[in-house]
Amino acid sequence: MSAGKKIKHTTDTVKGKVKETTGKAVGNESLVVKGKAEQAKGDMAQAGQKVKDALKH
Repeated sequence: MSAGKKIKHTTDTVKGKVKETTGKAVGNESLVVKGKAEQAKGDMAQAGQKVKDALKH
């Protein structure tokens, strides 16, 4: 996986975790859901890149 893509996907995951935590702290369920979705997006993108990398070798 290229470093740029890895950083972007990791950033998506971290931003999602921050949104989820913030949403829980302030009682904003919508923000919690958005955070979880962003985390899932980042995790899925990382998994997809790992599969692509594995197939290259």
